[in-house]
Amino acid sequence: MTHKPSSRIRPLIIVEAANPALTSAALVGWSCAQAISKVTDAHIVTEWRNRDDFLKAGMVEGRDFTAINNRRLQHLSWSLASKLSRKGSFSWSLYALFSNLVYPFFERKLWHAFRSRLEAGEFDLVHRVLPLSPTTASWIAPRLKKIGVPFVLGPLNGGVPWPKGFDDLRKQERDGAGRLRTLHRFSRGLSKTRESASAILAASRTTLREIPSQLMQRVVFMPENAVDLEKFPLNPKTTHSETSRPLRISFVGRLVALKGVDMLLTAAAPLVRSGSLHLDIIGDGPERERLQKMVADEGIAAGVSMDGWVPHAQLGSRLRKSDLFVFPSIREFGGGVVLEAMALGIPAVVLDHGGPPELVPPGTGYVLPMTTREDIVSRIRQLLTELKNDPAQLKSAGELAQAHVRKYYTWEAKATQILEVYRWVLGLRSTKPDWGTPMGFVHTQDSVVQAVDTIPESLLVPGHGF
Repeated sequence: MTHKPSSRIRPLIIVEAANPALTSAALVGWSCAQAISKVTDAHIVTEWRNRDDFLKAGMVEGRDFTAINNRRLQHLSWSLASKLSRKGSFSWSLYALFSNLVYPFFERKLWHAFRSRLEAGEFDLVHRVLPLSPTTASWIAPRLKKIGVPFVLGPLNGGVPWPKGFDDLRKQERDGAGRLRTLHRFSRGLSKTRESASAILAASRTTLREIPSQLMQRVVFMPENAVDLEKFPLNPKTTHSETSRPLRISFVGRLVALKGVDMLLTAAAPLVRSGSLHLDIIGDGPERERLQKMVADEGIAAGVSMDGWVPHAQLGSRLRKSDLFVFPSIREFGGGVVLEAMALGIPAVVLDHGGPPELVPPGTGYVLPMTTREDIVSRIRQLLTELKNDPAQLKSAGELAQAHVRKYYTWEAKATQILEVYRWVLGLRSTKPDWGTPMGFVHTQDSVVQAVDTIPESLLVPGHGF
C-alpha cells in the first residue's frame, strides 16, 4: 500500500478492554486510542461491555468505533478468576490466564466483521493496543500478514519478576498462576503473532528481553503510559524552600501488600512524629485496615491522611499539595501515577525494579536500589531526612521532571511517536524510530541538577544519578 505525503493514515485500532470510565489498562487503552485518532483517520474496536461508556464520551458507533460482543466468554473468565481467588484478594494473574484463553474468540469475531473491509484496503494497518500482556497471542495477525495488511503490536508490558526476599508477599498475592507464565515460550500462536507483526512496541526492558533476537529489528521501545494534560497540567510548581514547614509527601495506588506502603509508613514515622513531615496516602484496598492500625500504633495519626480513593479527575489538585511522591512498589509493570506526579513538578521516589525506574531519568527524581525490606526502609528514611533539611533541591528536580514529561509522556507526544511508527511500517520513513531505552534518558544525562551532590551515594542506584 502506498500513501501520498499529505494523506492521513487509516489504522484499525484494537482496544478490547478500553474504557474512559475506568483506570489502569482500560484507561490507558482509551487514552491511547483517542490520541491516535486525533492524528489519523482511525476506527476503534472494543468489547461490547465498553459500548455505553464510549457513547457517553461522545463517540459515534459505526463512524468512530465498533463494539464486538464477546461478553459471555469475558464474563466467564472473570467469574472463574473470582471463584478461585482468595476471599478479599482478587487474583489478577489468574484473570490474565483465563483472559488469554478467551481473547482469541474476540479477534475471530472482529475478523468476521472487518475482513472484507481489510481486504478492500479500507485500512492501512491494524494496531492492537490492548491487551497489554506480551503473552496474549493474536489470532488475526497471521491472517493480516497473508492479505498484506501491516500489524502493529503493543505497547506490551508484563512479566516483571518478583524481587528476591519478598516471597511472603508473593504468597500473600496468590501469584501461583504467574508461575505458569513461562509456558508462553512454547506457544506457537504467540510465535506466529510476533513473526507476523511489522512492528512490536515494547513498553519495558523486561518485555524487551523476552523478544527473540531475530525480531529486534522490528522492536521500538515505548512505555504504555502517558499523562492527560487536562487532569495534570504542566504548570510551574510552587516549591517551598523553608525547612520550618513539614515536608509533604504522598502515595497513590491500591492498598495491597506489594505496593510497599507499610515500608513507607515505617520509614516516615519518626519524621511524622516530630512534625517534620506529613504523609498523604491516597487509595484503598485490603491493606487499608492494617495500615491504619500501623498509623495508630506509631502514634502518627495527626500527620497521616488516609481518606480512600480520590476520583482521577480530582487527583491532580490533591497531588499538587505534595513536595515529593513516594512509590515504593516492589513489583510494578508501568507506574503511570509516577508520570502524573512528575507532570505536576513533583519528583518521585521509586525502587529500581520493573517499570517505574524507566520513567525517572537522572536528575528528575530518586531511584533507590531494590534490596531488603529493612534496607529499603532505612534508605527512604535517610532520603526523607535529607530532603527535609534541604528542600530547595526539589525545585530543580521537579522542573526537569516536567520537561521530561512534556517531551516524551503527554498523550499528544505518544500519538506523535506512534504515528512515526506507522510511517516507518508503511515505508514513509526509512529509519526505525528510536527515543532511547529507557525513553529519553540519553537526552537528560547532561541536565542532572547539582543537587545530586547533596544526596549520600549510599542511598542511590549506581550510575543513575538521583
